[in-house]
Amino acid sequence: MRAVLQRVTQASCTVDGTITGEIKTGFLVLLGIEDADTTDDLDWLAQKIVNMRVFGDENGLMNKALSDVNGDILLISQFTLFASTKKGNRPGFTRAARPDTAIPLYEKMIEKLSTLMGRKVQTGIFGADMKIALVNDGPTTILIDTKNKE
Repeated sequence: MRAVLQRVTQASCTVDGTITGEIKTGFLVLLGIEDADTTDDLDWLAQKIVNMRVFGDENGLMNKALSDVNGDILLISQFTLFASTKKGNRPGFTRAARPDTAIPLYEKMIEKLSTLMGRKVQTGIFGADMKIALVNDGPTTILIDTKNKE
């Protein structure tokens, strides 16, 4: 699994003119799922997301997690995070999980994050043409890959 965490002061997802999810302070999380991903990847990643300390403390240092700032999550499925750009100029997406694998893991991630945070995670719609609006705070953007734990 790959996740791009963007620290935001606001973010929203719109599908066909209707807002499906929106938050103020928190993370916009773009989530890519590949065929090799398991619930172990999901559990590890969910813990990383909710405990990532990138929000400013009283001294302006990145020392606070989502819970410390009463932050929320807007979770967006993003198969293009597994784009292969090695050959040519048109990316390939063969590493991205097919919907029959990705949808259950995406739904489990929603449940896991909601449980860890103690409140509902906002979302887009899997596979839909989504319009994402955000104000990146910092900007602070973190890439996490469960297969390359740096």
